[in-house]
Amino acid sequence: MSARLFISLFVTACLAGCDASSQFVDLQAYMDEVRARPKGSIEPLPKFQPYEAFTYNAGGMRSPFQKPVKIDVASQQRGSKDIKPDESRVKQFLEGFNIEVFEMAGTLSDNVGVFGLVQGAGGVYRVKVGDYLGRNHGRIISVTESKIDVVEIVPDGEGGWLERPRSLALRERS
Repeated sequence: MSARLFISLFVTACLAGCDASSQFVDLQAYMDEVRARPKGSIEPLPKFQPYEAFTYNAGGMRSPFQKPVKIDVASQQRGSKDIKPDESRVKQFLEGFNIEVFEMAGTLSDNVGVFGLVQGAGGVYRVKVGDYLGRNHGRIISVTESKIDVVEIVPDGEGGWLERPRSLALRERS
């Protein structure tokens, strides 16, 4: 019987120590404050601001990673009305790429003549005198063992056209 008495006293002491009202005083104060607020005091929704699309307009400009082209206006050549590209001819495959992507890789020769090898635009291509290369109507005028000479026809900005010589030098092995 003493064990029963001891257990009942122990349970009574534990229940007396669990005073729920003293632990939740701050919660009860907050609930009283919320209940005391006037009904219908919900804040209005914030104003909706529509998304403004951004249009990138610098796509046609020079890449910031390329050196700027310096043009001396006083010594700038004037174009000629006699020089102009042949717009009626069929464009060749290598005219779809900028001439800067190509570099000379070597030469080939046979009984027909000398051919140049240019590397760029995803492959190595065989070219000969008279072929076109680059987007500025570049026509190959000579192929030697050390370089390929090209003459481009470019607009002068005033309605005329200029012939601009360029060379693709043989790249050194690394």
